[in-house]
Amino acid sequence: MVLILLSLVRTLPGLAHSSAVCMGRAIALCGRSGRIVSFLSAVPCLSGCTPQPAAERRMSDQGKSSVSTPASAPAPGSDTYKGWLFKWTNYLKGYQRRWFVLSNGLLSYYRTQAEMAHTCRGTINLATAHIDTEDACNIVLSSGGRTYHLKASTEVERQRWVTALELAKAKAIRMMNDQSEFLYPTGTGPDREKGKSRISGTFRPVNDSGDEEPTTQSDRSEGIQGTLKTLISKLDDLSTCNDLIAKHGAALQRSLSELEALRVPVEGGEKIKGVNERATLFRITSNAMINACRDFLDLAETHSRRWQRALQYEREQRIHLEETIEQLAKQHNSLERAWREAPTLSVNTPSSPTTKKGGSERPQKGEASDEDEDTEYFDAMEDSPAFITVTATENTQHRCSQSNLCGVSGGHTNDWNQDNVSPSCKDSGKELQPLRKRRSRIPDKPNYSLNLWSIMKNCIGKELSKIPMPVNFNEPLSMLQRLTEDLEYHELLDKAACCENSLEQLCLVAAFSVSSYSTTVHRTAKPFNPLLGETYELDRLDDLGYRSLCEQVSHHPPAAAHHVISQRGWTLWQQITISSKFRGKYLSIMPLGAIHLQFHSSENHYVWRKVISTVHNIIVGKLWIDQSGDIEIVNHRTKETCQLKFSPYSYFSRDVPRKVTGVVSDSGGQAHYILSGTWDDKIESSKIVQSSKGGSGSEGKQKTVYQTLSPKLLWKKYPLPDNAENMYFFSSLALTLNEPEDGVGLTDSRLRPDQRLMEAGRWDEANSEKQRLEEKQRAVRRRREAEATDALDNGREYDGFQPQWFHKRKNDITGETTFVYKGGYWEAKDSQDWSTCSEIF
Repeated sequence: MVLILLSLVRTLPGLAHSSAVCMGRAIALCGRSGRIVSFLSAVPCLSGCTPQPAAERRMSDQGKSSVSTPASAPAPGSDTYKGWLFKWTNYLKGYQRRWFVLSNGLLSYYRTQAEMAHTCRGTINLATAHIDTEDACNIVLSSGGRTYHLKASTEVERQRWVTALELAKAKAIRMMNDQSEFLYPTGTGPDREKGKSRISGTFRPVNDSGDEEPTTQSDRSEGIQGTLKTLISKLDDLSTCNDLIAKHGAALQRSLSELEALRVPVEGGEKIKGVNERATLFRITSNAMINACRDFLDLAETHSRRWQRALQYEREQRIHLEETIEQLAKQHNSLERAWREAPTLSVNTPSSPTTKKGGSERPQKGEASDEDEDTEYFDAMEDSPAFITVTATENTQHRCSQSNLCGVSGGHTNDWNQDNVSPSCKDSGKELQPLRKRRSRIPDKPNYSLNLWSIMKNCIGKELSKIPMPVNFNEPLSMLQRLTEDLEYHELLDKAACCENSLEQLCLVAAFSVSSYSTTVHRTAKPFNPLLGETYELDRLDDLGYRSLCEQVSHHPPAAAHHVISQRGWTLWQQITISSKFRGKYLSIMPLGAIHLQFHSSENHYVWRKVISTVHNIIVGKLWIDQSGDIEIVNHRTKETCQLKFSPYSYFSRDVPRKVTGVVSDSGGQAHYILSGTWDDKIESSKIVQSSKGGSGSEGKQKTVYQTLSPKLLWKKYPLPDNAENMYFFSSLALTLNEPEDGVGLTDSRLRPDQRLMEAGRWDEANSEKQRLEEKQRAVRRRREAEATDALDNGREYDGFQPQWFHKRKNDITGETTFVYKGGYWEAKDSQDWSTCSEIF
């Protein structure tokens, strides 16, 4: 037995030598990186490593596969290690078999493998843990006040776990201490600066081999940094494995020395057992180091080829850009000379410069220069991987785009020209003046703590359907008022009505559809559920030019009908039914129903649907809202479309949070505009001047590369009022929605008592009033059910509840049967005849 152990020790340095050979090849590949070479040269190797013949190395490589590892667990050098261990539970049950998972410096355990998907029984952080081995099969882990007593089935299995735990602990400690900005780039959270990246309309392509195609210089730089981070991590693994080899090798040498000095046979058996244990541990660690070396080598070779392709791509792009810039410079100079020498254009005095049609001012003749500071090309190449953006002068841009877009929402300067706009559209904003001053604040939200017991004690002995939800979870607005709040940026539709170009009109309609989500970013409270037959009117005809009416037309499922007509040339109507699903950690809210928008002059009819809203951290944590999904806006007269994509938030994504991208295409599918921005801030539009097919993606499809003009602002979010955080984060329009108003219908949401009491800060009274209204509504429903049963027994028809101001009609475009406005409300308001209204409050 002693001779066998001695021969095993003589072969072990050969394993270390093979790892050194792999490290040498890695040094050759990374010769340009002084940091990596110096790091590798500093890794110690076991003393006494002698060259190993090739035949012995091949035998050693083949012998690696015979290392005794569990079938369900990878080698201890891997990032994740799994397997069965026995864990001490208590004195009654003793040791129980548990499934352990070691990953990212954390050791977790489960009763079965199936529990990994939903239930973790316990976790211990190895960065602060102490690892101890009591006897042949036991392992003791202690961290703070928590201690795990574990037992392996065999000694070899125990050694594998000890090696994996030591490696994981070394990695965890290294990750805690390493705060280098090179290894951990910032900017991955939801509140990172949004202006650092430009929204593009295409995805990052992937070639057939699985490597991403080179994109912009900044993306490639981040990719190289990420690769270097991975390589350095692999080097750290090599260093840890090498340290463990040195440690266990020294222990093995000491054990052999003690073995040689033995004289008593009884002691010899114990020492031989210890030597056998350490030899097994040494062999496992050596194999793990060899695997880490090979992983590093494979990574280096793969990324070396990728960097060569990236360099070649960069050279080709540089040549292409230089040729394009030269051609653009020549065209710009020739156009500028032709414009200056045009005989039909005259030059005025500096005090009254001539303004061209479209609003762009012509500079004086003597001030024109080929080196004008406004001439700047390809200003966004680094941030836009798929688009080539050319920033031209106003005159050149006007001639290229022939833009007719009428303006920008949000109080900013006019980014769009005013060509071919009817005088009535231009003057429509000057005819209507504000007649009354609206309120700009409401009472501050009371600082009431949410007492769960006060909620639960009201639920004892009641049916589940009769349990009232307190107003603590609400905001003092109803769902009908929230639906009306979509008109916050109605001026986008006013400007769209002035556009004669349907594609540019579609851009403004798309910006309006995105703007309706801007008020939801901080609004995590729930609006009041409207009572059946409840209505809400917003009559802003005198100052804003439109009238809006909503009515709750169904209670199960909850559905609301909405109709808006504007004096500025458009009509909007919709029926929204809310469907929600609770998924444990978050709540998905899915609005069902189409939104219709029709412009009076052009008869363009647009239809689109809303995206999914997700409320996160329902159970634990701070609530936050995200919007995700796709919107397709279709002009059913011209068949032009706009495809909008709301990207869901991801902690690991490099994109700007709450990102929205879109493409506006004609009836033939040719793209004309690129839309980009965020649903909580702004939307920009870029006119496409040229498109071409790029390289193939991972699915074999070609990506489209668009060359665009500089982006122009379509919509910008209004800032919130002062002290908005204490007023439920209401916008300026939301603050006025529940303002008392004379002459409204008897079923208007402004007259709802529980909502009015909550706005005034009297929440206890609001809870009592809310419970009274809900019980009254249940009594009315029971009466209707009894009437329906009686009519059925007598053979009579029973129509049930019929909305007061809306009736069902089949839509010719979508084929859906929805509630549309049947008229009569505004006439009843003028005459103050509300005799047909129900008493619901």
